[in-house]
Amino acid sequence: MIEFRAPAADAPQLVLSPLHRAAMLTLRHLMEVGPIGLTQNRALKRYFVTWAAEAFDWPGYTADELYAINKVLNEHDFPPLVILHDLLLAAKLARHRKGHVHITKIGKDLLEHPGSLWIALAQHLLLSAGQDDMLEIEWVSVLNAVNSEADSGVTDHQFSARLTGSADKNSHMKSLVYVHVLRPLCWLGLLHETRQNRAERFFTKTALWPLALTFEGSSHLSSATKH
Repeated sequence: MIEFRAPAADAPQLVLSPLHRAAMLTLRHLMEVGPIGLTQNRALKRYFVTWAAEAFDWPGYTADELYAINKVLNEHDFPPLVILHDLLLAAKLARHRKGHVHITKIGKDLLEHPGSLWIALAQHLLLSAGQDDMLEIEWVSVLNAVNSEADSGVTDHQFSARLTGSADKNSHMKSLVYVHVLRPLCWLGLLHETRQNRAERFFTKTALWPLALTFEGSSHLSSATKH
């Protein structure tokens, strides 16, 4: 069995999570500046996307990197912000009302309890991850596997092969494992990603991993379902 533990409010390891940092900044913005405007398509308005790109400083999606391929920034141009927007709504940290995003009572409460906010983000992000027709994720098995595999580091190809039970270099399956398993764990600050080369990524556990996760029992991994 695996249980998440809420890190202490002042735990320095929380800075390893770009998702947590972005959520804290967004909730503070809602408290201090006020509701965030929405477009007719219920996307965050461009002024906030511009602010978020600078404020979040998200690895791989910094303002400089985003503006290198976009003249102006809309929400869909900043994928982590799209995920964060969905998570804030799913976790009831924010809600849409009268064309704006408003902070909720839960959002205000968790803003004062950063460790519990991280738990809420982790649970909702992992619950939504792995929802793909070709990949079904059983998170207890997956996290046990990462716990044993990523001590000394594991590549995305190695982990995909173990997770799917196939050593074939299936680039599509490797991409699914990255998007639905490895990247969410990086965004939560549990894994650190480095590039081996253009084709391969390398992952190691961070200092937040032992702080936030408790493991009991076997680290046996059941293969993910492939269709």
